[in-house]
Amino acid sequence: MTTVSNQSLPNNSQHGFSPLAIARIKGAQRANQIAIYLIYAAIIAFMVFGTIASIKMFHDNQLLYRLFFNLPYALIALTIPMTLYDAFIIYRYRLNQASMVVMTIGVSSIILIGGLLFADTAWLGLASWLGVAFLFKVSFKRFFNFLEVADLPEADEALAADIDTATEVENTPS
Repeated sequence: MTTVSNQSLPNNSQHGFSPLAIARIKGAQRANQIAIYLIYAAIIAFMVFGTIASIKMFHDNQLLYRLFFNLPYALIALTIPMTLYDAFIIYRYRLNQASMVVMTIGVSSIILIGGLLFADTAWLGLASWLGVAFLFKVSFKRFFNFLEVADLPEADEALAADIDTATEVENTPS
């Protein structure tokens, strides 16, 4: 997704993250944003084609029915590889708790596969994938907010002041 030169700069890391790792995380964030746009497109397609297909004049139109029924499924199914990539990046760089990533992907996969095998439908499984992209969006946002706040000089001063205050409280006789 994102290319970074292979030159290693020992002092160029941000809070323990190499420039390559940050570039990969930014690439995963862009892929996640594309997945979210596809989810929005699926919702809009469902509403628009469902509304048009419900008009009496278009009740017999098979194309509108297929667009109403299959296009949202296809758009959401396109997000699955992207969210799996995001999950691997989030898991690899520990941007969220590992159990949370495994549970999110596992439950969504089980519901999707179980629905396809036993209920002959994918709607509940694909609906569970809607939330995965939004959960990962929050994880990426928190990570980049952490990098922004950690780079501010005021944050370093406030952290030093908090440490000094905690040290004074510990050293104060009771």
